[in-house]
Amino acid sequence: MSPEVRAAALALLVAGCRGPARPGPPSEVPPEARVVSSNVERRDYAGSASCAPCHSEIHDKWQASPMRHMTRAAAADTVRAPFDGSTFHFKGDQVTFEAREGRRYMRIQSEASGAQLFRVTRVIGGRYREDFTGVEVQSTDAASPPAGDPTAEPVLPASYLLFAKQWRYKGYSVMVKERPRLGKHGAPWRQTCIFCHNTEPYLATVYDDLLGGGRTYQGSVTDRLLPEGRLWKMEATDPAALSRALRDELAVLGAPPLPAAASPRDTLDAAVRATWDRFGEAQLVEVGIGCEACHNGAREHTRDPARLPSFEPRSPYLRVATRVAPEAPPTRAAAINHTCARCHTVLFSRYPYTWEGGLRSSAVPGGSTVNSGEARDFLLGHCAGELRCTACHDPHTEDPRPVLDRLGTVAGNPVCTGCHAQYAAPAALAAHSHHAPDGDGSACLGCHMPRKNAGLAYALTRYHRIGSPTDAARVEKDRPLECALCHADKSVAELTGLMETWWKKRYDRAALRALYGEDLSVSPLVAALRGKPHEQITAAGVLGQRATRASAAALVPLLSAEIPLVRYWAREAMERLVGRPLAVDLDGDAATVQREAAAFVK
Repeated sequence: MSPEVRAAALALLVAGCRGPARPGPPSEVPPEARVVSSNVERRDYAGSASCAPCHSEIHDKWQASPMRHMTRAAAADTVRAPFDGSTFHFKGDQVTFEAREGRRYMRIQSEASGAQLFRVTRVIGGRYREDFTGVEVQSTDAASPPAGDPTAEPVLPASYLLFAKQWRYKGYSVMVKERPRLGKHGAPWRQTCIFCHNTEPYLATVYDDLLGGGRTYQGSVTDRLLPEGRLWKMEATDPAALSRALRDELAVLGAPPLPAAASPRDTLDAAVRATWDRFGEAQLVEVGIGCEACHNGAREHTRDPARLPSFEPRSPYLRVATRVAPEAPPTRAAAINHTCARCHTVLFSRYPYTWEGGLRSSAVPGGSTVNSGEARDFLLGHCAGELRCTACHDPHTEDPRPVLDRLGTVAGNPVCTGCHAQYAAPAALAAHSHHAPDGDGSACLGCHMPRKNAGLAYALTRYHRIGSPTDAARVEKDRPLECALCHADKSVAELTGLMETWWKKRYDRAALRALYGEDLSVSPLVAALRGKPHEQITAAGVLGQRATRASAAALVPLLSAEIPLVRYWAREAMERLVGRPLAVDLDGDAATVQREAAAFVK
């Protein structure tokens, strides 16, 4: 580990145990009079450039981070995907990636939709993959006019995986079912990706919350899926003042003026409709994730540095009401964590299942199963009121992998023992974990934030709902048992028996048999391969890392799974176990895939 990385790791660990897990000293939460009075309206925003003179080091670090560039123009130095004339085939359709005089194109040929040519206009993402938007044109000539609506700018149907150096159908990074064909393109980017990948006024993101639900649009978030005790709600304390602010925003959007007698509710409804129809790049505070995407509008602060920014939305006519203490302001940790959850929340997917045996449609869903739900999952856990996301993550740059890996060892335990001091001493830690105090089994994150979620790069990432592998909901409702993520050689009976002995628990054997079958001597990982798709992904990920070559045959059926993401994970695991690439078309004929895969593992 380099000295720089080591220093960064130490700084994060010290910060974690020194402050973020507990309420800060009085000076950390500024008095009311020192905080900006308004940070939600368009006029409250100053832009990231205004932060640079006083915060140059942080500003420069942020400018170089991947998150800052979540949306960017498709210029020559911003695209890493190869537009070199190669072709991506999907069933009977194809996309060819071309370049001419610095411009990039996707030429689509679909059996159902015919031929279309799109000039690539912008790139979305860039840490694990690149997605693209474009304008349909008639030819690759520079002067070629748009063939359709030039403002539509749809999301194009192919993504480039930076970690795998290959093209894939756009959208197959989440739990969606197989598509019958490539199709023309996706929805317009301004109605899908725009709010989480750029900087917009906070007020524009809470219209549906203020309406009380019933309408969805670009700003809709999934806080409604939090349990009542963890829910934040924006309330209007002065509806007339809110209506005046909304009329200003409607004018920016170029919407027709409302009648003077329009009610606050009608004005909110009009703002939702106008945002859906009219909000685009021109209406952003800035393209990409700027400083104020997290810190909220800071114009007052730039004019008077004594007026400090606030992670909590602030306005003379709005307030945050928490269900736990409606009249009390949220803790600083809660404000930071809810800021992260504005984007790092449950993905908008029709996949019905969650962890803890839950459903997205239930009153209180469990945790998310794939990447990007981390902040909302964290809010579900036991520590979200006092422990901040920033205890482990540097929000101004990309976390170095060695730093994150270190946090997952016993060296990272100070982040937790800053509050849970009773487990700091080696003897107490060993008594609690029943593992050697200096080994992997005593790393707090290993058990309380296990690697069981589907990451973007076919590697399991940590489940951020802080809990215990001994929780009944996890043992009796989810596969595989979380202890099996490390102890891949143990059976259901062995692991549950040890948990009952060590932690004085008792688990319902009928519930376990419903998950794993009558014989509980089975491997929880192998049994999970017959489970729900997200359970299959977790099991495949662990088997690929910890099992022997003989386990590869058990993964073959997953290569024809209904959800393509499962297929990719199964192939990745099989290649690790066998030690060479599996050259099959996972979007092709299922019988052919099965035959070729069976021969591969022999």
